[in-house]
Amino acid sequence: MSQMRLRPLTLAWGPVVAWCLVIFAFSAVPSLGTGLGGWDLLLRKLAHVAEYTVLSLLLVRATRRPPLAFSLGLTYAVSDELHQSFVRGREGRPRDVAIDSIGLVLGLLIARGSRERPEPSSIPS
Repeated sequence: MSQMRLRPLTLAWGPVVAWCLVIFAFSAVPSLGTGLGGWDLLLRKLAHVAEYTVLSLLLVRATRRPPLAFSLGLTYAVSDELHQSFVRGREGRPRDVAIDSIGLVLGLLIARGSRERPEPSSIPS
């Protein structure tokens, strides 16, 4: 593949791969917790939503196809939970895939909303 064709691919997919590695690294931490008691569960689930919102935005940017972006993100969420089932002190849960899906949908909505906003130069003064 020529360098001219490789550069756009790298620019589109490099951030996706990097973010997946960040998610993978967090998933590999045994017994991940904040130590904040009752707030711990809420903070961890909000982290799931945030991680997958970012992933969704990156996937939309890379694919330009929201249904494909969602499918790829969901596949990664399932693989991430499978990965966690092999990490000491962690569990892979279908409920977490559902929570990740909320983040994916949120990312799709943000992407759609940003596409529908008019350009500053087209706003009448």
